[in-house]
Amino acid sequence: MTLRAVMLWNEPNNLSHWDFTLDPEWSIYAQMVRWSAAELHREAPGLPVVLGGIAPIDANFMDRLVNGHDLKQHVDAVAIHGFPFDWHLWPIDQWPERVAEIRAVTDLPIWATEVGTSSFGCEEVQEIGLQKTMQLLPPLVDEIFWYSLFDLPHTRDATTRHKQAEGSSYFRHFYFGLLTADGTPKLALRHFPPEWGLVQWIHLGDYEQLDRTVSWLKRLGVRSLRTGLSWGDSCVPGGWEFFDQMMRALDPFEVTATLCFTPPSRGLRADHTSPPIDPGEFAYFCQQVARRYA
Repeated sequence: MTLRAVMLWNEPNNLSHWDFTLDPEWSIYAQMVRWSAAELHREAPGLPVVLGGIAPIDANFMDRLVNGHDLKQHVDAVAIHGFPFDWHLWPIDQWPERVAEIRAVTDLPIWATEVGTSSFGCEEVQEIGLQKTMQLLPPLVDEIFWYSLFDLPHTRDATTRHKQAEGSSYFRHFYFGLLTADGTPKLALRHFPPEWGLVQWIHLGDYEQLDRTVSWLKRLGVRSLRTGLSWGDSCVPGGWEFFDQMMRALDPFEVTATLCFTPPSRGLRADHTSPPIDPGEFAYFCQQVARRYA
């Protein structure tokens, strides 16, 4: 089994993924990246290590991490997430400016590891969003992953800072798939370029979702998938066994694995967004991922 790349965390500047009230200078996160990248490079030389994709796109934050915390020598690329149709306060035509802001603070490769448009209002909006992204983004970045393959089922909660009372800010989370939750194609699917990557989170123990993901990736001719391996889930009985089966099923594809989410028992606060008590424990988790799947 071969990993194409590993990402260290997801949206560390977003409170719904990293509780920076407990790490206001991101010094714990930076130490975690240093130790984890060292373990990954030691265990799997040549495996690209990507800094967790930031959302919003914030050049000052990237500068703080890469230069202020001296992470440039530890990672092989940086990542950004962009949702200008939905949450981010800039029009989609400003993609060149947003990427240029990041290029101004680092010469590392830039991966757009999560870009997308919700079909919450109507499918035609998502279709336009994909087509505009196809026009603008490819010359600007080194890798692109569209979010996502399937809609999020309404039986699950969205991992977000938004609350249900906020209306569309919350509920548009459920409509980013090129396919509905039951697998019905949307209008945008016919335009999707198979040379791009797709994002699909596969929930612990959801073998049906795993099978449908594999089937649709093959059907679409897509080779590159970004998914998550949760440190928290690895501590659940049967967690590693599910990871093993998932990675075997994904063996035909190039997998970028996002490693994130703290086990509640190992955080400064009992929550998946918490910085860990000991960043070395996350580094050990990263080592185990590389040892099993690289």
